[in-house]
Amino acid sequence: MDLKDIQNLIKFVAKSGASEVKLETDDVKITIRTGSDTETTYVQQMPMQAQMPMQQAMQPAPVAAAPTEAAPAEDENSKYITVKSPIIGTFYRKPSPDKPLFVEVGQTIAEGDVLCIIEAMKLFNEIESEVSGKVVKILVDDSSPVEFDQPLFLVDPS
Repeated sequence: MDLKDIQNLIKFVAKSGASEVKLETDDVKITIRTGSDTETTYVQQMPMQAQMPMQQAMQPAPVAAAPTEAAPAEDENSKYITVKSPIIGTFYRKPSPDKPLFVEVGQTIAEGDVLCIIEAMKLFNEIESEVSGKVVKILVDDSSPVEFDQPLFLVDPS
Protein backbone atom coordinates (compact mmCIF):
# COMPACT_ATOMS: atom_id res chain seq x y z
CA MET A 1 0.00 0.00 0.00
CA ASP A 2 1.24 3.45 -0.79
CA LEU A 3 0.37 6.77 0.83
CA LYS A 4 -2.50 7.54 -1.59
CA ASP A 5 -4.15 4.19 -0.86
CA ILE A 6 -3.96 4.87 2.89
CA GLN A 7 -5.40 8.38 2.47
CA ASN A 8 -8.26 7.02 0.35
CA LEU A 9 -8.94 4.36 2.99
CA ILE A 10 -9.09 7.02 5.71
CA LYS A 11 -11.53 9.11 3.67
CA PHE A 12 -13.69 6.05 2.98
CA VAL A 13 -13.81 5.08 6.66
CA ALA A 14 -14.71 8.67 7.66
CA LYS A 15 -17.57 8.79 5.13
CA SER A 16 -18.87 5.34 6.02
CA GLY A 17 -19.54 6.28 9.64
CA ALA A 18 -17.56 3.35 11.04
CA SER A 19 -15.81 4.16 14.30
CA GLU A 20 -12.85 1.81 13.83
CA VAL A 21 -11.34 -0.23 11.00
CA LYS A 22 -8.36 -2.58 11.24
CA LEU A 23 -6.52 -3.75 8.12
CA GLU A 24 -3.68 -6.24 8.17
CA THR A 25 -1.64 -7.44 5.23
CA ASP A 26 1.65 -9.31 5.16
CA ASP A 27 3.74 -6.16 5.49
CA VAL A 28 1.32 -3.51 6.87
CA LYS A 29 -0.98 -3.19 9.87
CA ILE A 30 -3.36 -0.21 9.90
CA THR A 31 -5.93 0.80 12.50
CA ILE A 32 -8.15 3.77 11.70
CA ARG A 33 -10.32 5.31 14.42
CA THR A 34 -12.66 8.17 13.71
CA GLY A 35 -13.89 10.76 16.17
CA SER A 36 -17.49 9.72 15.60
CA ASP A 37 -17.26 7.14 18.39
CA THR A 38 -19.07 9.16 21.02
CA GLU A 39 -19.69 7.87 24.50
CA THR A 40 -23.24 7.95 25.78
CA THR A 41 -23.62 10.22 28.76
CA TYR A 42 -26.38 9.45 31.20
CA VAL A 43 -27.80 12.32 33.20
CA GLN A 44 -29.85 11.46 36.23
CA GLN A 45 -32.15 14.19 37.42
CA MET A 46 -33.10 14.64 41.03
CA PRO A 47 -36.81 14.59 41.87
CA MET A 48 -38.36 18.07 42.08
CA GLN A 49 -38.69 17.89 45.89
CA ALA A 50 -34.94 17.28 46.29
CA GLN A 51 -34.03 20.08 43.86
CA MET A 52 -35.87 22.80 45.76
CA PRO A 53 -33.66 22.81 48.92
CA MET A 54 -30.57 22.72 46.70
CA GLN A 55 -31.72 25.83 44.83
CA GLN A 56 -32.45 27.63 48.09
CA ALA A 57 -28.95 26.80 49.38
CA MET A 58 -27.37 28.29 46.26
CA GLN A 59 -29.05 31.70 46.44
CA PRO A 60 -26.71 34.62 45.60
CA ALA A 61 -27.55 36.66 48.75
CA PRO A 62 -24.72 35.21 50.94
CA VAL A 63 -22.25 35.61 48.08
CA ALA A 64 -23.19 39.27 47.63
CA ALA A 65 -22.75 39.92 51.37
CA ALA A 66 -19.20 38.54 51.49
CA PRO A 67 -17.52 41.23 49.34
CA THR A 68 -19.14 44.06 51.30
CA GLU A 69 -17.80 42.58 54.55
CA ALA A 70 -14.30 42.09 53.09
CA ALA A 71 -14.06 45.63 51.69
CA PRO A 72 -13.62 47.43 55.06
CA ALA A 73 -10.96 44.92 56.15
CA GLU A 74 -9.14 45.53 52.87
CA ASP A 75 -9.17 49.30 53.51
CA GLU A 76 -7.79 48.78 57.03
CA ASN A 77 -4.99 46.54 55.72
CA SER A 78 -4.03 48.96 52.94
CA LYS A 79 -2.00 51.09 55.35
CA TYR A 80 0.14 48.06 56.24
CA ILE A 81 3.02 46.59 54.27
CA THR A 82 2.52 42.97 53.25
CA VAL A 83 5.51 40.65 53.50
CA LYS A 84 5.07 37.97 50.84
CA SER A 85 6.66 34.59 50.29
CA PRO A 86 9.52 34.71 47.78
CA ILE A 87 9.35 30.92 47.18
CA ILE A 88 7.07 27.89 47.35
CA GLY A 89 7.57 25.71 50.40
CA THR A 90 6.58 25.01 53.98
CA PHE A 91 6.28 27.98 56.37
CA TYR A 92 7.84 27.70 59.84
CA ARG A 93 7.60 30.37 62.56
CA LYS A 94 10.58 29.06 64.56
CA PRO A 95 14.03 27.68 63.70
CA SER A 96 13.35 24.32 65.37
CA PRO A 97 10.56 22.82 67.49
CA ASP A 98 12.35 23.57 70.78
CA LYS A 99 13.32 27.18 69.93
CA PRO A 100 11.23 30.35 70.42
CA LEU A 101 9.25 31.99 67.60
CA PHE A 102 11.08 34.41 65.29
CA VAL A 103 8.40 37.10 65.64
CA GLU A 104 5.05 37.55 67.33
CA VAL A 105 2.13 39.91 66.74
CA GLY A 106 2.91 43.31 68.28
CA GLN A 107 6.67 42.83 68.11
CA THR A 108 8.78 45.62 66.60
CA ILE A 109 11.09 44.45 63.81
CA ALA A 110 13.98 46.06 61.97
CA GLU A 111 15.05 45.70 58.38
CA GLY A 112 17.01 42.45 58.02
CA ASP A 113 15.39 40.65 60.97
CA VAL A 114 14.47 37.01 60.28
CA LEU A 115 10.68 36.66 60.23
CA CYS A 116 10.31 32.97 59.42
CA ILE A 117 11.82 30.02 57.58
CA ILE A 118 10.44 28.49 54.40
CA GLU A 119 11.57 24.95 53.65
CA ALA A 120 11.87 24.16 49.97
CA MET A 121 13.36 20.89 48.75
CA LYS A 122 15.00 20.15 52.14
CA LEU A 123 16.62 23.61 52.21
CA PHE A 124 15.64 25.98 55.00
CA ASN A 125 15.51 29.56 53.70
CA GLU A 126 15.42 32.39 56.23
CA ILE A 127 12.99 35.11 55.19
CA GLU A 128 14.25 38.50 56.31
CA SER A 129 12.21 41.65 56.72
CA GLU A 130 12.65 44.30 54.05
CA VAL A 131 10.96 46.93 56.22
CA SER A 132 11.08 48.18 59.79
CA GLY A 133 7.89 48.38 61.82
CA LYS A 134 5.51 46.49 64.02
CA VAL A 135 4.07 43.05 63.16
CA VAL A 136 0.31 43.53 63.01
CA LYS A 137 -0.84 40.13 61.77
CA ILE A 138 0.61 36.73 60.87
CA LEU A 139 -1.41 35.40 57.93
CA VAL A 140 -0.11 31.81 57.75
CA ASP A 141 -0.21 29.00 60.31
CA ASP A 142 3.01 27.29 61.38
CA SER A 143 4.02 24.26 59.26
CA SER A 144 1.63 25.26 56.46
CA PRO A 145 2.44 25.09 52.74
CA VAL A 146 2.84 28.49 51.07
CA GLU A 147 2.84 29.58 47.44
CA PHE A 148 5.04 32.09 45.66
CA ASP A 149 3.93 35.67 46.41
CA GLN A 150 1.50 34.53 49.13
CA PRO A 151 1.07 37.14 51.91
CA LEU A 152 2.75 36.01 55.14
CA PHE A 153 2.82 39.03 57.48
CA LEU A 154 1.26 42.49 57.78
CA VAL A 155 3.70 45.11 59.10
CA ASP A 156 2.81 48.62 60.26
CA PRO A 157 5.72 50.80 59.10
CA SER A 158 4.79 53.79 61.31
